[in-house]
Amino acid sequence: MSAPSEGVWALAARRLRGDRVGMTAIVVVALYALLVLAAVTGLAGAHWQQERGVSYAPPTLLGPAPQALPMPGLPAPSASAPLLDLSSVDPLAPRYREWDEATARQSIETTTPAETLPLGGDRLGRSVLDKAIKGSQISILVGVLAAVVAAAIGTVLGALAGFLGGRVGDLLEWVYNVFTSIPGILLIFAFAAVAGRGVTSVVLILGLTGWTGIYRLVRAEFMKHAARDYVRAAEAIGASRMQRMFRHILPNVSHVVLVQLSIHVVGFIKYEVILSYLGLGVSVDQVSWGTMLAEAQSELILGYWWQIATATTFMAVFVTAFSLMTDALRDALDPKLRGLEG
Repeated sequence: MSAPSEGVWALAARRLRGDRVGMTAIVVVALYALLVLAAVTGLAGAHWQQERGVSYAPPTLLGPAPQALPMPGLPAPSASAPLLDLSSVDPLAPRYREWDEATARQSIETTTPAETLPLGGDRLGRSVLDKAIKGSQISILVGVLAAVVAAAIGTVLGALAGFLGGRVGDLLEWVYNVFTSIPGILLIFAFAAVAGRGVTSVVLILGLTGWTGIYRLVRAEFMKHAARDYVRAAEAIGASRMQRMFRHILPNVSHVVLVQLSIHVVGFIKYEVILSYLGLGVSVDQVSWGTMLAEAQSELILGYWWQIATATTFMAVFVTAFSLMTDALRDALDPKLRGLEG
């Protein structure tokens, strides 16, 4: 008696485990997911708005920046310098002078900004590392949530157009042609000008404008599967249209949706960076990779390169790893490769 054959997902998992590049990419993406989770829970990047160091504090590996020389005739500033004697102005000053000096010394000792930070500081002395971690949370969540919205819209509309056809299919094709007749970036800018700034606005903008590619592929798959024997058998035993669409056909085309979802995550992260860079993305009290690049534009002119280098590195590593993971998933789920297993 022959052993039962492996299912579609079991075969895909076995092929994926044999792809070293794909598995490495999955590990990197998983590390970013843990980083986002730490940022959401406040374990990392929670104090990105606090002034941790001096203005434009260099990275720790570079050491502190050279101190500016004092003006001729003026003493150099020192934390141990005596406080101003106010006894001639306020007769009560001597009574509180000792308490004031102790309080001031403690404040200076506890709030002295650091000369260096792990990956440097920005204009306000905020840690670039904390900003990059918090920015990872915003940028990645925007990309993932927007891709989920786009995949949901594209899958439902594609299933209706491909399976039902007729007037429903013609209407949805007209809507699809309207959206695709406008350049994507211009459509995104138009929606952004109306919706305003914020994470929710960016997610809705990208989701409502990015569903067309998924719709086209899902529609074609549903048209192909609607005439197959297993769907006709389901109709013969009394399955409704919705049951045939979403219980029988959708599981067999889910690999297309999954791969498109992964591809859209990368594209939407890039769009979020562009929108935030142009001032149309997240609000001013939030940080993302796009806002970091926008801030770093003026810093780079002054020679402070560490913020743009950090934001670019964080984004490049994640986008590259996610793209490689998407390629590995596509290869593992490709039905054409199933016949090559042996």
